[in-house]
Amino acid sequence: MDRVRSLQQEICRLQARQLREIAAYHRDRGGSGDVVSEVALALAIGELAARRQLDLACALVARLPNTLAAMENGIIDSHKASKIAEPTACLTDEKARDVDALLADRIAGRDPASIRRMATTAVHRVDPDGAAERAQRRRLHRRVELLPGDDGMAALLAHLPAEVAGAAYARIDRHARALRAADETRTTDQLRTDVLADLLLGSGAGTTASKAEVFVYVDLRTLMQLNNDPAELAGHGPIPAHIARQIAMDPTSVWRRIVTDPLTGKPVDAGRRRYRPPAVTDDYVRVRDRECRFPGCHRPSQRGDLDHVTAWNDNGQTHQANLVGLCRRHHRLKNVPGWKYQFDKYTHELTITTPSGYVHTSPPDYFHEPIPPPR
Repeated sequence: MDRVRSLQQEICRLQARQLREIAAYHRDRGGSGDVVSEVALALAIGELAARRQLDLACALVARLPNTLAAMENGIIDSHKASKIAEPTACLTDEKARDVDALLADRIAGRDPASIRRMATTAVHRVDPDGAAERAQRRRLHRRVELLPGDDGMAALLAHLPAEVAGAAYARIDRHARALRAADETRTTDQLRTDVLADLLLGSGAGTTASKAEVFVYVDLRTLMQLNNDPAELAGHGPIPAHIARQIAMDPTSVWRRIVTDPLTGKPVDAGRRRYRPPAVTDDYVRVRDRECRFPGCHRPSQRGDLDHVTAWNDNGQTHQANLVGLCRRHHRLKNVPGWKYQFDKYTHELTITTPSGYVHTSPPDYFHEPIPPPR
């Protein structure tokens, strides 16, 4: 156990060094917002995680020197440090340093939840009159997140004001309990989940039906039950074959034929009844790329932009060999000074060079494993 503790202390020190380097690079870049994307690429993490890393690094260096010193002394790791940085994010620099000083000698040996409670208490102590303003600032960050899970499941997470979330849950719970009957086989948790989905999609009793789109890529042989290879849900990842077949056989589903090259797995055609060249090209590129091609981004291409790799103003053609699917954020990032995108029209690989000079390659995902050539 002494060795385990010693290794943990070394991890804390290394994390502190890494966060100092991230903050220094952010400062050297003049606080540019695209540093988040560079951190995400360098660490091979999502941009939300990279944003948390960058925010924590800047807070520790500029506002929480005692917390950073605790990391450098091997007392706390970055996760515990975040439990101080997050509650103090709404404070001024001066008051954040006051909280930092109050906690300096109290966090050793504490678990993350305890540190968070102490930090929240200290925030109220140093700024008792700012509670209303802090609550208002927090409400500006309300959002909805879609988090992919395993085995065809995902989490829909809504960050709401406490009273709104409480009222919404109460309504869902009331509807779910009203559906309980002697012959009802679903649990209360399952009923709540189904009620929420019905309310959001407009498919429940007394609601107005609305159309929602998801994009599933499934092999014809899987669709015909000749195998059970997993399908792919755009923006999520693999889903079991039987779920893909359920979606495909739904009376409201729309099918699109996609022809692939059996030797490479690349799409060669995305059949549609419309044959205007711009529309066909648009459909093909979105089908080919499936998701935003920026490394680590999984936003479905159907909800993103098509970018001319060679700009239209530079005689770039509106052709599949010069178009790539990007989400709006990473489309705009291309125009930030220091970023360079290159697209190989033969292999469809996207190569991105960051302002720091590092090169990241995003190869396309093929629709199936290439068939080996005959002997």
